[in-house]
Formats: sequence, C-alpha cells, structure tokens
Amino acid sequence: MKCIRNKFFIALCLCLPFGSTAQTTRTDSLLAVVANSALHEKEKPALLNQLAEAYRIERNYPAAEAKAKQGIAIALRYKDYTEAAKAYTLLTVIKANDQQFAALKKNSDSAFMLAQKARNPIAMAYGYYAQAFLYKMLEDPENRMKFCQLGLKELEKAPDPYIVAKLYYQLYVIHSDWDNIPKVNAYAHKAVENALQTKDYNLLSNCYTALSVAHEYNYKTAKNKTALDSVLYYLKKSETLYHSYPKQVANYTYAITCINIASAYLKYFPAADKTAEAQAIRYAQAAKNIVKNMGNTQEVTASSLGILSEYAARKGNYTQAEAYLLEAYNLMKAEEHPYYYTLISVVHSLSALYKKQGDFKRALAYQEEVTEYTNKNFAQKQDMAAQKLEVQFETEKKNNEVHLLKEREESRRRQGFLYACIAIASSLGLLFMFRSYHFKLRLSLQREKQLKLEKQESEIQVLLEKEEQARLKAEQQLLETQQQQLQKEVMANVLQLEHKNRMLSDIKDKLADGDPVNMQKLLKEEMILDKDFEDAKLRIQQVHPDFFSLINEKAHKKLTLLDMKLCAYLYLKMDNRQISQLMHIEPKSVRMSRYRIKQKLGLQKEEDLNLFLQELGR
Repeated sequence: MKCIRNKFFIALCLCLPFGSTAQTTRTDSLLAVVANSALHEKEKPALLNQLAEAYRIERNYPAAEAKAKQGIAIALRYKDYTEAAKAYTLLTVIKANDQQFAALKKNSDSAFMLAQKARNPIAMAYGYYAQAFLYKMLEDPENRMKFCQLGLKELEKAPDPYIVAKLYYQLYVIHSDWDNIPKVNAYAHKAVENALQTKDYNLLSNCYTALSVAHEYNYKTAKNKTALDSVLYYLKKSETLYHSYPKQVANYTYAITCINIASAYLKYFPAADKTAEAQAIRYAQAAKNIVKNMGNTQEVTASSLGILSEYAARKGNYTQAEAYLLEAYNLMKAEEHPYYYTLISVVHSLSALYKKQGDFKRALAYQEEVTEYTNKNFAQKQDMAAQKLEVQFETEKKNNEVHLLKEREESRRRQGFLYACIAIASSLGLLFMFRSYHFKLRLSLQREKQLKLEKQESEIQVLLEKEEQARLKAEQQLLETQQQQLQKEVMANVLQLEHKNRMLSDIKDKLADGDPVNMQKLLKEEMILDKDFEDAKLRIQQVHPDFFSLINEKAHKKLTLLDMKLCAYLYLKMDNRQISQLMHIEPKSVRMSRYRIKQKLGLQKEEDLNLFLQELGR
C-alpha cells in the first residue's frame, strides 16, 4: 500500500477547538457542568460550545450540532451575540466535516451577521473565519485567504491568541496546497506561537503537526538531515502533549500524530534500519488501538494497517501483509459511505500483492474493483461538485444582491445631492429675478415721478406760449401711452413670475416629502409653457387700456385679482387646459371659476362668457 503522507493530517483532521481556554474532551464532565442547577443559564452558551466541539472532535456530528443549536438559542435569548456567532461558526465547521453543503452558506452568513451585531473584534474574527471555512469547502483559496486576513486585521484591535492561531493555521493550509514553502513555514510558526499562549493543548498539538509538515517541505527541497530531524521533533512534541495533558488532547488528534510519525519512518528511513522499522510499527499499532472504539475513524485504521502491511511485505511475510490489507479492506467495505481514496489504495495494494505472488486471477479481480471504486469516487466527487456549485451560485447571487443594494444607495445619495444643487440654483435664480423685478419697479416709479415733474413744467410753459403748450401736451400723451404700456408689461411679468414661483414651490414641496421629481419631463413642459406664455404676454400688452376697469365696473368691483387674470386669459382665447397649466390648477377648477365670474358679471346661464369678454375689449 502507498505510504501515508504527512499531509494526511491536513486532508483528514480539522480538530481545532472553539473554546478560548484549555478544555477537556470528556463530554461527561462537560455535561455535568451544563446540567448543574447552580449554573446561571446565561453562562451556558460558552460551555455548550465546548461540549459541541468535544462531540465534533469525537466525530459525533449529530450530538455536536444539537449542542451548538442549544447554545445558539440561549445566547440569542440573552442577546449574547458573540457566543451565538461562535456557535454558528462551529456549526459551519460541523456541516463542512459532515459534507452537508446545503447548510454551509446559511450558517456562515448567520455567524457573520451576528458577529456584526455584536460589534466586537473577536466576534468579527469568528465571522470572518466562518466565511473562510465556507470558501475552503467551495475550493476558492483566494476568498478563503482574504477572509482570514480580514479576521487577523480585526484582532489587531483586541488580540485573542486562540482565534489568531486558527486563522494562521488556515493560511498555512492554503499555502501548503500551493507548495509555497516560505509561507508554509511562516504561517505554521505563527500558528504555534499563538497556540502556546492559549493553553489549548489540542490546538497546540495540531499546530505542532503543521510545523512538522513545514519541515518536511524543507527536507524535500534541501535533503537536509536537520530538517528531517525537525519533522520527527515536532511530531514527538505533539505526542508529548497527549501524555502530559491527559484528556486535553483528543484521541483522534493523537492517532493522526502516530500515523504521521510511522509514515515519516516508512518514507525517509532505509528499509534496513531496524530501529526505524520498530518505531514505525509501534506507532502504527498505537494509532490503530487508539481509535478502535471510535466511530468514523475507519480511514485512520486502514492507514495504520497499510503501513503494517508495507513492513510485512518488506520482510517477505506476504501472508501477514495480505491479512493486514484484507482487514483494512473489510473495514472500509463495511462503511455505508466509505472514504474511497483509502479504499482504492487498499484494493490497489491487494492487487499488487497478488500479482507479485503470481495469483493473477485475484490480482485482476481486485484491479477491477479499483476501477469500480474509482468510478464511484468520481461520481461522488461529481455530486459534491454539483452541491458546491449550487452553494457557490447562491453565494455569488447574494453577494451580487448586496452589491446592487449598495449601488442603489449610492445612486440615491447622489440623486439627493443633485436635487439639492438644483434647489440651490433655482433659489439663486429666483432671488436674481426678484431683485431684477424690484430694480425695474423702482426705475418705473422714478420715471413716473419724473413725468409728473415734466408735466408741471409743461403746464407753466403753456401759460407762456401756446405752441410750447401744444408740444408739451403731445409729449405728455406719448409718455402716458408708454406708462400704460409699461404697466401692462409689469402685469405680464408678474403673471410669469408668479407661475415660476409656483413651479419652484411645487418642486420644493415634492423634494421635502421625498417624492421623485422627473426633471427632464418638467423642463420640457416648462419650455412649452414659456413659449405659450410669451405669446400670451404679447397679446396681453395689446389688450384695450380700459379692459380691466370696464370689466371690474361690470362686476361692481366684485372681481378678485385671480378672477381678472382668468378673464384676461379667456380674452386671449386660451382653452381650459392652457389656463390650468399657467395657473397650476385643475381644469375642473377653471370651469368653476368661469361659472363664478359669470355670476359676478350678472350674466345669464345661456350667455357666453368668452363672447362677452371679446365684445367688452373692443
């Protein structure tokens, strides 16, 4: 059987606990503490997270999930969002270990959302860790690395060696997959440095194993014996932790350490080195015995049996080698969902063994099984890939929705700023028009005063000379005509200004109420109205000078200013729609105003108001 690599730990074991202090894996003691009636319920979420992690390390995923959910319910009841975020992060890891891809996105998002609600750098680090784990399962190393780095940045505000060690461990795994030896060494060392500060010996054991893998890379590159010694040195340190701190290093973690030690002796020591052989066999047997009564550990047992079979074959004891391989084969076959990589390796080793013994029939039969399990493994990978693609699709869909919402918010902000600028510009324009109107009004008053003075002088001159009197009289008539023309022009300008004031007031009210304003449509309509108004203005200036005084007399001075404006528009033969637009009232209001004016003028119901006004203006 092909010997196990030190990277076996990376692919097989993610036993990184979630407690911030040293914790025991004895589920019975944790259960006793949680069940203690003297313990306040508010303190239970942290203990339930430890208990869930203990079950997860023992690979009892249903129990682990149940305890994590129980912790979430209590934490949310007391608004302890930090512990709730930790529990959802743990659920994300549990679902990943159990390959339940459908729930990964939901749990990782919940962890991140609660971390944001906690407003706590440590909680945010857990939220980012959950996102990193999601992208680990989606095989997206770039996003996985990004969220690890974001988590480390958060922890600069409030250092927590435990979660720092976990994040550095993830970065180590990423660069290990990329065979980036300098980064593998750097991140493995940082993971160990932080794990040493936690007194979490299971975490430290894992980090020591990671450091041994880093030195294995160094040995493969430089073939330096010091690097090989370091591989075994850090694996032995991991072993020492298991014996020095009973129950604080998981059996499964120690079994992986034993497998890696045996694998190192098998791969890197000569076949003639009996001491190395004895050590490898001892550690392989230890790994097999440690996980004997644990569930979901068949691949560890099969790996230890593979190493024992390899050494038996080296000594020519093919019967013993066959027995080891058949035991591993039967063990893996008994699984409902076997780990196909290990099963294929076992079956391939059996085929090679029988071929070496000349039993080609059995060798062919097992080789055919290799093909069968390879196909099943491929089908399983396809199914997992489909699930990953579905999760990835949902993830990208949600990310796009968030991005779209942010863009809309930014668009609203810019639109609000634009409307504010338009309002300011309109106000400045209105102010300019108002000041211009007052200037013209003052000028008109001054000219009127001047005319009066000239008139007085003319009257004095009339007494002196008749000819001068005639000339002055003519000038006076001309000036009066100009004055009347100016008064009409002022009236037209007042109407136009009043229309603009109403338009700006409407815009201001709509902006204040938050109603959307279609400026393009408004400007287009205003340009049409401006053209209509210019025509109306020219015609108003041509109205009979006595028109308003005559109509007011007819109504016995009951007409208001608005009534007289409406009469002027009717005299100019405007229809109800044009008048409603100019006066900013409904067409229905125009009809009612017409009826009211007829009553004030004393007209009968059958008399035509438009005809009456036309005849009056002649």
